[in-house]
Amino acid sequence: MAAAIGADLPIQEPTSNMVVDIGGGTTEVAVISLSGIVYSKSVRVGGDKMDESIKTHVKRKYNMLIGDSTAEEIKVKIASAYPMDPEQEVEVKGRDLVTGIPQNIIITSEEVRKAISEQVESIVQAVRIALEQTPPELAGDIVDRGIVLTGGGALLKGLDQLLREETSLPITVIDDPLSTVVIGTGKALDNIHILKEVCID
Repeated sequence: MAAAIGADLPIQEPTSNMVVDIGGGTTEVAVISLSGIVYSKSVRVGGDKMDESIKTHVKRKYNMLIGDSTAEEIKVKIASAYPMDPEQEVEVKGRDLVTGIPQNIIITSEEVRKAISEQVESIVQAVRIALEQTPPELAGDIVDRGIVLTGGGALLKGLDQLLREETSLPITVIDDPLSTVVIGTGKALDNIHILKEVCID
């Protein structure tokens, strides 16, 4: 709900909005209408699991250990959910598992995409299930308005393109997806009448 308010969605209107908030630990999918959550689903997949998958891939393929911050840097720089044109690559520093000596490798966006494909598929699946579970009278609004992506995971290159292809719906990525929940919480606290409407007793 905070993400929806932060994204300036008309949550108090009778139209429905679908919000997908991809955080570090979880991905939350919700359909919101008349200041209430009509449907919500949470899957334990987010940016942290993608980082873990990148670390595992580098360890298996290159026999090299990298830290959490390096894995996140790879994700931010070249990870994608959809084929890139042109594909990209980045130099990665880590520690060789055999010799224990630091080394450099070149990793490509294509192999990173394969490494995080399981997490991306889980997010797509959660959206699919949400669309199937949405009451038919609200589904029409989602066809018109599409799906809004927020959270750090919304910055994953090509995720909007992949979801557009998988659902045939319009996909919107919020301008500053990392701050949407914080901004929404602030707005709700500033406007007591909104807070009262969206609070769950």
